Amino acid sequence: MARVTLQTIADRVGVSRMTVSNAFSRPDQLSADLRARILTAAADLGYVGPDPSARALARGTTGALGVLLSDSVPWVFTDEVAIGFLGAVAEELAPTGLALTLLTAAADGDVVPARDVAMDGALVYSCDTASPAVDLLSRRGLPLVFVDQEPVPGIPSVNVDDRGGARAAAHHLVDLGHRRVALLTTGLRGRHGLVDAPFVDGQHHTERQRLLGWTEVLDAAGVDVRVVRTPHCRPEDGADAADLVLDPAGGPRPTAVLCYSAAMAVGLVRALAERGLRVPDDVSVVGFDDNPVAARM
Repeated sequence: MARVTLQTIADRVGVSRMTVSNAFSRPDQLSADLRARILTAAADLGYVGPDPSARALARGTTGALGVLLSDSVPWVFTDEVAIGFLGAVAEELAPTGLALTLLTAAADGDVVPARDVAMDGALVYSCDTASPAVDLLSRRGLPLVFVDQEPVPGIPSVNVDDRGGARAAAHHLVDLGHRRVALLTTGLRGRHGLVDAPFVDGQHHTERQRLLGWTEVLDAAGVDVRVVRTPHCRPEDGADAADLVLDPAGGPRPTAVLCYSAAMAVGLVRALAERGLRVPDDVSVVGFDDNPVAARM
């Protein structure tokens, strides 16, 4: 069977090849009736549309927006905050027809997504700004927006006020009279478990800002602080950290805990209940992000 081309369809309908091309790539240039006739003829002939690679080459665009992730792709489908972020991005892209391409900052052998995947621009989501993947995207000259990470001059950034929010949470506990407070935080790099100050250098932007906000208030109030750090910020991480938070060495138990995320707070609250401790009667627990997992408690 002969290969079906745009010219084949043009001959069937009795129009020019350019008119057929416009039916697929510039539908606003044709009447609805003519476009319907062209698409019907194409379907009858078994033609699914122009080759995407050829179309991208001709237009100079790919029709895809990348999202660079710091962790593995499966992570974003289990983290409530990441799910909400991607859902909002997809909702905004839906009317535009742009595709959404997920990339990891890590390279896998010879495949380097930030270098090899075609896209028109990228959202860099919660990545280390020193990552080679971020540098590769910048050197490609792609339009970038940083989300939830350290701002960089010349690149638009979208962040919440992590430091201000952390200060507000710490002020609330101080105003309630708490003087022994544990900080339950997270980060892939650095030490985990019970950690000592100084502990903010070299950490991810969000963790650093929240730690700074908490400690600015707690230190000024003379609060006794202990810091427990986990690799991730899932409910199970909060639960697993409970014994360290409570100090099994026999020292005075913290009367309150400031958690990096609502997910960690949920896990911690459940673990405290299993140990016979009531929240907030015995221990106050404060989360951050107010993600949907907190509403399900």
